[in-house]
Amino acid sequence: MAANCGNERSFEVITERCLAYYNAPAGRKPLEIISEVMDDVNFPMHNFAHHYLVPVVLLTAVCVKEGTPPEIYQKKMAEVAARAKNVLPAFCGLYGACGAAVGCGIFMSVQTGTTPLSRETWGLCNHATAGALEKMADMGGPRCCKRNTFAALAYMKGYLAEKLSIDLEIPNEIKCAYSKFNNECLKEDCPYYDDKKEVAK
Repeated sequence: MAANCGNERSFEVITERCLAYYNAPAGRKPLEIISEVMDDVNFPMHNFAHHYLVPVVLLTAVCVKEGTPPEIYQKKMAEVAARAKNVLPAFCGLYGACGAAVGCGIFMSVQTGTTPLSRETWGLCNHATAGALEKMADMGGPRCCKRNTFAALAYMKGYLAEKLSIDLEIPNEIKCAYSKFNNECLKEDCPYYDDKKEVAK
């Protein structure tokens, strides 16, 4: 973890939950892991750890579905973490590319073994980022790490089904329980807003 970011525990929470999901996946779904992480008292409303959350949850869900051996899964997880840490805080507003969308590309790159010299899969990775980013951009600002995480998952569900024939168990309707923690929440203008669904933290 970058020492100046102070987010070690946030990254640890994500890794712990994903490892637990990988080791005991029966009946569990990706959105449940996302909720467990977001509900944790050590995981803040807005935090660049979401840039890691998106790709590693996608990776874990796919590896569980495909029966990926533990040593390969853990190697891929470490690579996802290393790349996600390079996507700086506030990337969405300062660089024009939300880290959760970049996380979709990170996942696709690691999963497919893509490099800058790849031919067939290079575009696949960039379209993953571009498609998720377009979905987020259409919703507008200000930033919301929860909203963009949900948007990334929703987009990747269809993208993975179309491009890799992988069917992830992500519901078509996602409701957010975190609006009361976000002073900039779009409320009714957010597709995931639900004033009846809130959590105590």
